[in-house]
Amino acid sequence: MENDFLVVPLESSLFSSLDDAALSEFNAQWINVDSKPGYPCRVSLEDAEIGERVLAINYCHHSVDTAYKASGPIFIRENAVTACLSKNEIPKMLRHRLLSLRAYNSEGNMVNAIVTEGRDLDVVINKLLMDQCVEYIQIHNARPGCFNCTVVRA
Repeated sequence: MENDFLVVPLESSLFSSLDDAALSEFNAQWINVDSKPGYPCRVSLEDAEIGERVLAINYCHHSVDTAYKASGPIFIRENAVTACLSKNEIPKMLRHRLLSLRAYNSEGNMVNAIVTEGRDLDVVINKLLMDQCVEYIQIHNARPGCFNCTVVRA
């Protein structure tokens, strides 16, 4: 690996303090998981188990002052614990999906984008990080387009 990286999940504290009124304001809803895979948690970076509840909520995953500001739906497992990944570790939930990687510079502008199978994710991350103007990468599920996590240089 020429470019060490770290996959960064969302922090559980962003969602654990939301009460029913706040969830209603976000048009969030609880869903009972009925298939696996199908509900990737952006906090634990694991696929939710059948029978679990996940919160479906709109989240601003790219809060920048550029045309690339973006939000969209994500799932958060009930009682999710924030994943703690090692350098260059790829979560299992990403390995079996078709993914869209969006590389951004320090101003928050997209400078590259690649669609790849999850099994090739580490190679594609390394390829994108070869470009020194890439500050971070966001990984999305390619088919529905939903945000998964961010990748930064380690």
